[in-house]
Amino acid sequence: MLTILGFAMIATFLVLIMMKKMSPIAALVLIPALFCVFVGKGAKLGDYVLDGVTDLAPTAAMLMFAIVYFGVMIDVGLFDPIVRGILKFCKADPMRIVVGTALLAAIVSLDGDGSTTFMITVSAMYPLYKRLKMSLVVMTGVAAMANGVMNTLPWGGPTARAATALKLDASDIFVPMIPALLVGLLFVFVLSYVLGVRERRRLGVLTLDEVLEEEKETETVLVGSGAPGDGKVSMRKGGTAAAGSGTDAPAGATGSAASAASGDEDGFQGLDPNRPTLRPKLYWFNALLTVGLLTAMIMEWLPIPVLFLIGAALVLSVNFPHIPDQKARLAAHADNVLNVSGMVFAAAVFTGVLQGTGMVDHMAKWMVDVIPGSMGPHMALVTGILSLPLTYFMSNDGFYFGVLPVLAEAGAAHGVTPLEMARASLVGQPLHMSSPLVPAVYVLVGMAKVEFGDHTKFVVKWAALTCLVILGAGMLFGII
Repeated sequence: MLTILGFAMIATFLVLIMMKKMSPIAALVLIPALFCVFVGKGAKLGDYVLDGVTDLAPTAAMLMFAIVYFGVMIDVGLFDPIVRGILKFCKADPMRIVVGTALLAAIVSLDGDGSTTFMITVSAMYPLYKRLKMSLVVMTGVAAMANGVMNTLPWGGPTARAATALKLDASDIFVPMIPALLVGLLFVFVLSYVLGVRERRRLGVLTLDEVLEEEKETETVLVGSGAPGDGKVSMRKGGTAAAGSGTDAPAGATGSAASAASGDEDGFQGLDPNRPTLRPKLYWFNALLTVGLLTAMIMEWLPIPVLFLIGAALVLSVNFPHIPDQKARLAAHADNVLNVSGMVFAAAVFTGVLQGTGMVDHMAKWMVDVIPGSMGPHMALVTGILSLPLTYFMSNDGFYFGVLPVLAEAGAAHGVTPLEMARASLVGQPLHMSSPLVPAVYVLVGMAKVEFGDHTKFVVKWAALTCLVILGAGMLFGII
């Protein structure tokens, strides 16, 4: 009964948010509360919620101060050079922009933290997508998939959990998986190319003049409105060009050159190279502070929430020594902080009820029990396939510490080594990073101003395909 109710609760949540019948926060709170009453444990709802909040409170604190930290770093211009580099590569071509999104997300993911990756990626790419009228769910989907592949790094979490659960060395799990993961990352880039070509066909091809290489022209593009009608942006579609104000742009381009050149699009002014919050004299201080913060996070010198709390206090105090200026910066990022932290605490209700009522345990046990005995020698393959739905419907902790040991024991009885099982368990991470139980995904959709349901409808099929590509490559190379 708990198994059925668990799947029904998750299905109800996903259907309602994808159909936009409820907001994610409302669905995360009300649906589990209702199902908790159905289970007959409504009296313990408070305990379950408090347990969930206690577990996720450090994550919420980390996200709150991380948003402030990186938000201020964006304000002071730390990431402007990244945007310039991306602009030079992309040349306002939708295909290159989507590929650039995947590349940027993959590179930034080396720090092992999904929230950080999404904040930097969205901050750099969001203005481009808005200015060119590109699909924002393409941006969130590509970023989530690239980060999902990179999330398998030993310091990213899943590999360490698998190693701990099965008492293995993390390097023994990860290093042999590198070829399969590289194939998965290559597939994400190829998929980004395909999605980018589709965007290019929908929007037309936008190109920047060769003088973009010059600093002055780069700044003009970054402002997006350096001089009305300056002709620095042109649109070509079917051989027709429109320059300057864009009044002759083809109607089918969905984003006129006029809007592209005006710089009025929401969010694009955030990269204004003349904005008063810039602190060019403190650039290297901010860069070294960020590198030091990420190093401390990877080396685990202090808990991540503590690192970002200290980092936020430092960056505010040094860059904005006057209290009114600090208050202004906090107010500027208050919306993102509130939205993301609210989502995390709402998710705590969902996870608290799932775990507290025992639904997640019954769901995992049922999925293990339905595996036919004849599949015993192929338990690594089975584990790889199961990692897709299981890591999507439950936390990494629940899967790696609750389900993987059971699967590994079943595999051992048929001669499948724990190392194979551990490697196979990593396959589902590209899909996992878009799970409603992953706090980082709310940073992604919140900063990109994308509905969670829209992101889910777009990304699930592509992320699942990426997982299967990694699984297939692992089997082909004899890793799994």
